[in-house]
Amino acid sequence: MSNTPHELHEEFPDKAEAIHALKASDAHFARLVDAYHDANRAVHRAETRVEPVSDEAESALRQKRMRLKDDIWKALQVA
Repeated sequence: MSNTPHELHEEFPDKAEAIHALKASDAHFARLVDAYHDANRAVHRAETRVEPVSDEAESALRQKRMRLKDDIWKALQVA
């Protein structure tokens, strides 16, 4: 378990400009990024016990974050 937030600019450092451009031009992509950030913050709060949750809930949050990250990566590949 890592207490380090997984920010998109750290996950995809070479895609920062593409992420910014897609967020500005594609509403669906912008929603994906916003949802990723929300899930990422929720995972971080759970890991640091700021907002304790059950192990199952924390696992579900991590899975959601991973699915969103995969969707973002797929969109970046097309762009």
